[in-house]
Amino acid sequence: MSKGRLYLIPSPLGDNAPEEVIPAGTLQILRSLEVFVVEELRSARRYLSKAGLKGHVESLELHELNEHSTPEDVQALLPLFDKGDVGLVTEAGLPAVADPGASLAALCHEAGIEVVPLVGPSSLMLALMASGLNGQSFAFRGYLPAKTEERRAAIRRVEKDSATFKQTQIFIETPYRNDALFSDFLSVLSPGTLLCTAAGITTPDERIRTATVAQWRRQKTSIGKIPCVFLILAR
Repeated sequence: MSKGRLYLIPSPLGDNAPEEVIPAGTLQILRSLEVFVVEELRSARRYLSKAGLKGHVESLELHELNEHSTPEDVQALLPLFDKGDVGLVTEAGLPAVADPGASLAALCHEAGIEVVPLVGPSSLMLALMASGLNGQSFAFRGYLPAKTEERRAAIRRVEKDSATFKQTQIFIETPYRNDALFSDFLSVLSPGTLLCTAAGITTPDERIRTATVAQWRRQKTSIGKIPCVFLILAR
């Protein structure tokens, strides 16, 4: 008996209507599925309803996979593929990129289950596109340490890497720590280093700006508590 496939289904980065940012072909596949692995049940139900399954959400089979899931929890999802195709949905953007769903994708490869990525918005790639920084060589660094001194030390190391390899460095942060991280960038980075903030991507609140650290220091800026991608390029 053949196994089902794992479809990696992107979701909007903000409170957009799905059809504004998710291609029709991706939504068509989403609407054909009955089993989903999701990061959070309540928000997943809301997204699936808005994406075309309104009135059918209660009949869907939903399973949670998030940062609290154990390897045993992930392994327990494997029998789902005996029934047919499964959709993986994250909270925002692309599944399995800076996302717990990567563990399920890895398990599927081990088990010989086909993994199918679908098209949708990526905050990281959209930020890089708009930044004007080096799109030929870049590295995603994820989250920096939460403690101030550790974070500042990490920023110094990453800036050195950026200068050595002429490489754009990309970061994300929990929204309530955006301004603390931004302040540390301005405190630690060299005046000539380029810094881009890409906040609220694809939403009405979208704000993307690239300037040198020296230019940023001359004005008072607050990112606020909205999703933001930070990029630097040392010169």
